[in-house]
Amino acid sequence: MGGKGVMMVAILCLWALSATSEAVTEAEPGLMMNFYKDTCPQAEDIVREQVKLLYKRHKNTAFSWLRNIFHDCAVESCDASLLLDSTRRELGEKEHDRSFGLRNFRYIEEIKEALERECPGVVSCSDILVLSAREGIEAVGGPYIPLKTGRRDGLKSRTDMLESYLPDHNESISVVLEKFKSIGIDTPGLVALLGSHSVGRTHCVKLVHRLYPEVDPSLNPDHVPHMLHKCPDSIPDPKAVQYVRNDRGTPMVLDNNYYRNILDNKGLLLVDHQLAHDKRTRPIVKKMAKDQAYFFKEFTRAIQILSENNPLTGSKGEIRKQCNLANKNH
Repeated sequence: MGGKGVMMVAILCLWALSATSEAVTEAEPGLMMNFYKDTCPQAEDIVREQVKLLYKRHKNTAFSWLRNIFHDCAVESCDASLLLDSTRRELGEKEHDRSFGLRNFRYIEEIKEALERECPGVVSCSDILVLSAREGIEAVGGPYIPLKTGRRDGLKSRTDMLESYLPDHNESISVVLEKFKSIGIDTPGLVALLGSHSVGRTHCVKLVHRLYPEVDPSLNPDHVPHMLHKCPDSIPDPKAVQYVRNDRGTPMVLDNNYYRNILDNKGLLLVDHQLAHDKRTRPIVKKMAKDQAYFFKEFTRAIQILSENNPLTGSKGEIRKQCNLANKNH
């Protein structure tokens, strides 16, 4: 090769290196640990402090934050679409039947306001939703879960997709497994996630079909009188907030007692019962009933996968000023 040829190859190589370097520079950052370390160093501390204050005032907020991450992140993208209010054109996700019982959204707004005072327009509502879930899990005795941040907020509700993504309590365990598999959560992960039924409560409207007109014979007969006492009507008034504690032994603690309960046929929902008796999930349930460390390990992994489901990052979406309103609607 002559001198000119060598020169041309060198120039082309330099050009290729330069183009590659530009592409890397222009690539938008994805999720990362401590995303706000430069733009809002106190962000995660503020969320932690606010969650602790709110939990001290209202213990049930922890259950709300835990439910939020399931109901938001399992529906196509972890983008805080759950928090958006209904508009004249569109029903918000939180108003849909699948979201029945979700509450305490105003406390997310309180956390957002605290962050806005410190770093206006920096921290997304989707990151607040995820971080508050992490703190809520720890508040009720669950594991501390390292979670990445850097999500941005979606512009619209995904109400039309809820039934496709969120399993119903009456659906078969096969459907539930398939829906979570579609977002990368395997069978042990799904069994661990349902362990969140260890805390909180189930509203009577979700379980009266197991009590009326006849009691489901698969229910532990020792548990039925309590359920009938708590849910005395076959058609309960949803506004009366009649409910049964998911776990009467340790109702405020996220622990593996849930698995012992469902193996003893004390699961309130059909999905709980199926989890304990389906051949694909029963061995995992039995292992988690004996080994809380294993439950926490799989729960941590599943929450991490869930929280990273198809997030909006870089220049996608927006950073909302208020979590219940997309900026274009302000």
